Parts: sequence; structure tokens; C-alpha cells
Amino acid sequence: MTAASGRTGRPPLTEERKAEIRLEIARAAVDLFVAQGVAATTGEQIGRAVGVSARTVWRYFPSKEACVRPLFEAGIEGVAAGLRAWRPGRPLEDVLIRAVPADSRLVTGPDRATLGALVRLTRDEPGLRAIWLQSYDEAEPAFAHALAERAGVPADELGPTVQAAMFNAALRAAIEHYAWRIDEGAADATTAEAELAATLRSALALVASGLA
Repeated sequence: MTAASGRTGRPPLTEERKAEIRLEIARAAVDLFVAQGVAATTGEQIGRAVGVSARTVWRYFPSKEACVRPLFEAGIEGVAAGLRAWRPGRPLEDVLIRAVPADSRLVTGPDRATLGALVRLTRDEPGLRAIWLQSYDEAEPAFAHALAERAGVPADELGPTVQAAMFNAALRAAIEHYAWRIDEGAADATTAEAELAATLRSALALVASGLA
């Protein structure tokens, strides 16, 4: 049947639904990467896990490694908001510890154990490593802008740029430190959550004096 507008078939996807599909594909890809490795994972398998075709997967992502990007990049604004909310005399780690491990998909996989396994894969998988590092490279300007806004200075000043680089490096170092050290398969969800939070808290405390 033809609609009054003359269009046929299903209505176009909303941007919100497209974002949901991207995230579903990302989570499925991560689960497959962790379970069987990147090399053994195909676009067909990723699509089948989500209920879409491989063609749909490639419509959203240029490569199978790129499928994990939404899990790394979706929390950037949440972290930036935490930086803007940071006030003098308040520990940086107290401001951000909730945003980073609990709400931020910049550092969060489907669960903490999977996060650790995924980040461990970035050591030996160049494609995943490139996506992991690129997500932090793209986050840094957002952090610099938030710190500049907090300080009431232009966003292109050197100070916020250097501060953002410090914060960004500490964030990545903490997550990698957590992933490298956690005993694969030994920690339950509660333990993994606590260990990641403790590692992030320590890293943010170390860098806070330089950001103050």
C-alpha cells in the first residue's frame, strides 16, 4: 500500500534508533572479540548476533574493529560535564568517579570484566589499538574546552590544552593499568567494579594537583 505522501516501505530510522543500533553492534562485536578473537570474528557473525545483515554492519562501521567505537566515545560529554562541575577545594576524583566508571561508555564495555578483556586485546590487535587511542585523541579537545569554560578563559589557551592532555593521559593509563593487572576470569562483577573505581580514583588524585 502506498502512503499519502507517495512513499512506500518502512519509515526511515530516527537518529536515536540509529544510535541504538550502533551500540547493539558494538556490544555484540566486543562479546565476539573476547570470546573468539578478532581474526575469527566476521561481519556476518556480528550482524547475526544483533539480528541484522553484515551489509547493515558495514553501513554503520568501516571495519569490524571500528564497531567498538561507540563504547569508547559515548561518555565523552559526561566526563566533560564532570570537569565543568569541578569546584575549587573539591577532590577531582570525587567529582568524576561516578561519571567515569558508572555512566561513561568512553571506558565502559557491557561489564567491567569485558572491559578488561577488551582493553587487553588492544595490546595485540593493532586495529583495536588504533580505535582505542583515537577515541582518547578525539576526547581531549572536549576536555580542554570544559576546563577552559571552568576557568573562564578562551578554549584555545595553552593552559587548558595541557591540563586536558594530563587528565586524558591519566584516564587512559588508569584503565590500561586496571586491564593489564586484573586476573582474567577471576574477579566477579562487584570486585571488578571496585578495582576499576579504586584505580581511577588513584590516578585522578595524582593528576588533580596539576589541574588545580
